[in-house]
Amino acid sequence: MRRRSFIQSIAGLTVVSSFIASCHRQRVIGGSVIGASAHTGHLLRDKKFAAPVSTTDHAVVIVGGGISGLSAARHLHRQGIRDIVILDLEKEMGGNAACGKNDISAYPLGAHYVPIPNNDLTEYTDFMRECGVVTSDASAPLPAYNDYYICFDPEERLYINGQWQEGLIPQYGVPAADKAQIQQFLDKMQAFRVAKGQDGKDAFAIPLDNSSKDPLFVQLDSLTMKQWLQQQGLNSSYLQWYVNYCTRDDFGTPYDEISAWVGIHYFASRKGKGSNADHHDVLTWPEGNGWLAAHLKKELQPYFHNQALVTRILQENNTLAVDYFDVKESRLKRINAQQCILAVPQFVAARILQDETRMQRVHQHIQYAPWMVANIRTKELAERTGPSLSWDNVLYDSPSLGYVNATHQEIRQGIHTRNLTYYLPLTAHTPVEERKAALERTHTEWVKLIVDDLEKVHANITDAIEEVNVMLWGHAMAKPLPGMAHGTVRQELAASVNDRLHFAHTDLAGNSIFEEAFYQGLSAAKKVITHLSGNI
Repeated sequence: MRRRSFIQSIAGLTVVSSFIASCHRQRVIGGSVIGASAHTGHLLRDKKFAAPVSTTDHAVVIVGGGISGLSAARHLHRQGIRDIVILDLEKEMGGNAACGKNDISAYPLGAHYVPIPNNDLTEYTDFMRECGVVTSDASAPLPAYNDYYICFDPEERLYINGQWQEGLIPQYGVPAADKAQIQQFLDKMQAFRVAKGQDGKDAFAIPLDNSSKDPLFVQLDSLTMKQWLQQQGLNSSYLQWYVNYCTRDDFGTPYDEISAWVGIHYFASRKGKGSNADHHDVLTWPEGNGWLAAHLKKELQPYFHNQALVTRILQENNTLAVDYFDVKESRLKRINAQQCILAVPQFVAARILQDETRMQRVHQHIQYAPWMVANIRTKELAERTGPSLSWDNVLYDSPSLGYVNATHQEIRQGIHTRNLTYYLPLTAHTPVEERKAALERTHTEWVKLIVDDLEKVHANITDAIEEVNVMLWGHAMAKPLPGMAHGTVRQELAASVNDRLHFAHTDLAGNSIFEEAFYQGLSAAKKVITHLSGNI
């Protein structure tokens, strides 16, 4: 028996509890609605600040403690640069990899897994080795992955045509003609996975900018994914649902809006291979990517300054004056820095730099997708027929992406409550309309929305839920619309300013995945090192 199979065989299947409002019982629902610090963040847009009350000097200031900012700080630290300050608005660093915890388990508040890394991503694989995710040394022909972190079986299930089926690709009750189209699509994605351009590069690579610039592939960025499917004669409603699910899942963007190049990238860019894992395997933890963020943060605690709202950055002589509002002290302070990395979304960067031209470019070319993530504490749930509770549980034709069992990787037995993490990209209307509606919706209304969706598959959910905590992400990720991946705007916005101010964020890739954030930070840190060295 393989070690991972043994681990799975002893793993207790546990479910999270959550609270809910019941129409027929009038139960009071526990939980709350939280979110990234939008109220404080809006001070940047709305408030005029007095002069700074204090000034300090540092070599490097990093604005933003998400994965890009943490990756940059970690590389600088490893290269012996220790005069660093990381300023972040939130109480905890981590950005979209935020997580929470209750007496059952940890759980994600955002991103919840990473795929097996592509084998050419050496710095990323080295980081995974430091974390204990990769257990083999660098000389091994293929990396070996820690079986505790490869998602246990059963990994995925889909509720379709009145029954749960194994896997997320529609199969149960699907007509033969539709199955043939689905296979045709998968064959095309496999061909794209191994394709190379005339420049010798992979057609679809990670980071995104490592991909081929061959016009044969680049032209796909001028279409939407739906248009490309139509061109290929792939009109099966089951296939189109699946593709739309995938683009909403990874990008918060429906398939009739997303660039076809980026949509295909989702399927064709994963090429990782391990001695005990393949590109379709995923790595996950109860707290999701918060587990990886915690490892990035390990050496960086002395540099953290949380609850700090950066209000502006000015170039003064040979330094950058970084003004920030200390939320805990309610005072404006200043840091004079030699180098600065803005590891924040571009709409925030434009406000900080008070750069109207940049802001116009951002508004013209970048939209940010809002999300709702709910953690549900629940007792045992009644099940429909088909495969049992899996790590990822998806409902066909639902506006949601279903839920992840946050306790799936727990090695325990006799667990009678679980944490389920429910994901809902808010895509029915424009991002602005969805953000406004999300902020106006009450906890009771969110709970009703979740229950109405999940009671299709769990008849006793109203009685089983004990608590629901709702996390709102107003600007979770940039939407990769046609023209973004291979247009010029990303490169224009990513260009350093006067060799002192550098940018690092996944919206500069149009692809909000962990590896992109990791390498955005790494690239910015290398620029800082180059220019610091030049000034010594």
